[in-house]
This record gives sequence, structure tokens and C-alpha cells, in this order.
Amino acid sequence: MNIRIAACQILTFPSPKESADKMLHWMRLAAKDGVQVVAFPEAGICGYPCTPDYWKAADPKVFRAAERRIERAAKQLGIAVVLGTVHWEEGQLFNSLLLIDRDGTVKGRYSKTHLAERWPAPGRRLFVTTLAGVLSCFIICHDVRYPELVRLPAIAGAQVCYFCSNESGLTEEYKLSAYRAMPIARATENTVYVVMANAPANADDLRSPSQSHGNSKVIHPDGTVICEAGFFEERLMAATVDLNAATRAMALRSVNDETILKAWMQEGVKLVEKI
Repeated sequence: MNIRIAACQILTFPSPKESADKMLHWMRLAAKDGVQVVAFPEAGICGYPCTPDYWKAADPKVFRAAERRIERAAKQLGIAVVLGTVHWEEGQLFNSLLLIDRDGTVKGRYSKTHLAERWPAPGRRLFVTTLAGVLSCFIICHDVRYPELVRLPAIAGAQVCYFCSNESGLTEEYKLSAYRAMPIARATENTVYVVMANAPANADDLRSPSQSHGNSKVIHPDGTVICEAGFFEERLMAATVDLNAATRAMALRSVNDETILKAWMQEGVKLVEKI
């Protein structure tokens, strides 16, 4: 079975409406390219703002209205979307991904587990779900440093991991080698595909919180980078991949091999929901 998957590397705006306008444009381009699932950067619906004043004034209704536009377009275009957004639940704000299938159905929200920012609450749920018929899992930015967040879902059946980020920019050059290594490691140590959607660098403001360092990519289960964007470009990184290669072999060894960690790993997999 083949599937065409993509990471959309774009700059977005503090305004959810403006960001949605831009995302809709790129969704149309992705649909014309035959893409079945497209992932956008972390908190892309609002340009990843970090100031307390922004969040004090933020209106959940405005965010939800922008999300609904993306949902309607997903149904119209027949394309699944991993949308970097935020949401409010029981009085708390979460940095999250809205997971929309090709028929516009919302499959759920993944909230960032390990935080690198102060404004959201940490997520408390680990799960796998199908997008475009493929069992998938999800991580956000700093989550990539915690291998178990991909390992456990991969054992539970995920063949693709969507990794949405808005990492440090080019002014923190010392971080770039680790940023490149970690998503490749998550793919090869689990034998799954990884789709990384990061924000690009902004040539006009290299210190803006809404920009990062680019390098969005699609990674093969053997660790090969199939395609990769540059630092500054806004680009759709799309690849048609063979799911037969996503065997999850390395992840499964951690629960099948007779090691001292076998029972511990088997217990950990029970934390992963299937939704």
C-alpha cells in the first residue's frame, strides 16, 4: 500500500483567520499534488505566539472558527490534515494538534506532552488513530526528545509519526545538529515513517517566535531522508511512500525479545489508546 504524505513548511500569523487563509491555499496545492495527508507546523493557526498578553486576549471562538474552515476544506478536497493549533479544555490552554481525516471528520486532538513553553498545560493522553486509512501517532516539538512517545505508539500499530514543530531559529546554531538527528532517530529506531513539519526561518526577523529553522522532511523507516526543505523556503515536502517498509520491526523487538525490559515495555503500551 502506498500513501502520499506531506509536511507544509510555512510562516503563519498571530491571527487565526489569516493563518487559516494561508493554510487553505497550501491545502489546495497539496490536493492538486495528490497528497492524502498534510501536516502543518506547531501552533501554526496562530504563528506560535508566546507573550502572556496574547493569550490573555485570545478568544477560543476565533480559534474554533478557523479550525472549522480547515475541517470543511479537508472534506471538500479529500485531504487529511494534521493542524498545529491550540485549544481550551476545562479552563486550561493546550498546545495541540487537531487531527482531521479526508472526509472532514475530527479524529481527535493530541496535546503536547513535554513542554518547552510556559503558556500551555501539558497533555495527558497518548494515542494512535487512522488518517487516510493508516494508523498514525503524533508528537509536538520538544516531545521529539522523549523516544517513548513514538516507541509506545509504534508498538501499538502506528506506521507513520507526524512531528509538528516550531523549534529554535538559526541564531541558536548549536542546536541544529540535534534537531536533525532526533526525528531521523525516531524513524529508524522504530521502523516507521516520520513526517516533520517545522516553521521556516524568517529572513526579515530571525528572532521572531513564529519562525524556526525549516528543514521539514519526510523520513524513511531506515532513516533515509526522502525529501527535505531548506532553512527559509515556504514549501510543500511531499513523498509517496510504501507502507510495507513501515514494519515497526525495531519497536516490536522491545516487547518481543526476551530482555529484562520486556514486561516493563508491555506495561507501557497499555497507556496507548486507539481512537
